[in-house]
Amino acid sequence: MKKMVRVENLDCANCAAKLERAINKIDGVNEANVNFMAMKMAIDYDEEKYGEIVKGIESAAKKIEPDCVFKGL
Repeated sequence: MKKMVRVENLDCANCAAKLERAINKIDGVNEANVNFMAMKMAIDYDEEKYGEIVKGIESAAKKIEPDCVFKGL
């Protein structure tokens, strides 16, 4: 399933790249692209693992950018 998610409080392009790499390593994520300029993330994922993926994304965000919030995830 593909989804577009709004990202808030992302401070820099480097943090966006780190977050993108971390999210792409999560089991069940086929592809994730974090666009710092648009403050959006496009994600393609396995619907059956949605709960685990959300927890993984939130965990990665807390380590890389603690103030980062995903709207519509």
